[in-house]
Amino acid sequence: MARPKRTPLEIVRAAAEVWDGEQEVGYLARMFTQTSLPYRDPGDVPAWGRRNGDLSLTVQPGMTTDINNKPVSIGYPYGTMPRLILTFLSTEAVRTGSPEVVLGDSLTDFMAAMGLAATGGKNGSLTRMRNQSHRLFNATLTIEYKGDLNRRIGAKLYVASAYNIWCGAESEDGHPSLFTSTVRLSDEFFNEVTSHPVPLDMNAIKALGGSALRLDIYAWLTYRMFSVKRETTIPWESLMVQFGSAADSSDRRRRHQFRRDFTEALKQVLVVYPQANVDTNEAGVVLRPGLPHIPMSPGFRALAR
Repeated sequence: MARPKRTPLEIVRAAAEVWDGEQEVGYLARMFTQTSLPYRDPGDVPAWGRRNGDLSLTVQPGMTTDINNKPVSIGYPYGTMPRLILTFLSTEAVRTGSPEVVLGDSLTDFMAAMGLAATGGKNGSLTRMRNQSHRLFNATLTIEYKGDLNRRIGAKLYVASAYNIWCGAESEDGHPSLFTSTVRLSDEFFNEVTSHPVPLDMNAIKALGGSALRLDIYAWLTYRMFSVKRETTIPWESLMVQFGSAADSSDRRRRHQFRRDFTEALKQVLVVYPQANVDTNEAGVVLRPGLPHIPMSPGFRALAR
């Protein structure tokens, strides 16, 4: 069962908490503000990809061996859970300066830190958290930038080089176990996060939870608000390749549906991030220089670029 999506009224109420409270600063690796993981399970395919201009992200699922000694796919990380996990891990890496991240004494502690309620059962949030974290920590990510015909820049990385997620002794309601769950970030991912961190408002992340598209738009918009130098229109076709599906971009009905879904999600993002200087028109989304959601010093701006 997917996490229930928040209604516009619930988002407004959550936004009021964002406005009234102090900003809780979090971070996300820059690569995930420019590209994104799948929204839905891609299924049994060898690889899945997403492109944003000259930047591309390719995801390959990890493998494990079943009881019959047969290699089987662990599956792709998808939806809101891996996005929230990545934000938590990125935040802790920047905050502590260490690749060793403590998740807590229970999955309930971990989920509470991300603003999620822990529910038991086969389709509960605890089961989905275990499943999605397993998928995320075993997936291979390939990031590549193609600037011109003569140069390509790329890296292949794992989010985690090691993990110890204690599930066995935890009850369905998430009561603490006797062990602490930890994740050790890979050197490549840790360096990416700490070299190019993009600050986010964690209260906004919690307010927008329940929709992977809203989370992606918020992270992208936060990054673009301090990187855009002049009025820039992002065509709907380009946005569909980045946030939707390149395969569907030639289908008029699907293009219309994407535009409607994106516009609605953007409206909800702007409820919690009204400072964003953005509009939509027939051509696409218009970005103008504006304020990032988290004020940044010149030195930090240089890091996030």
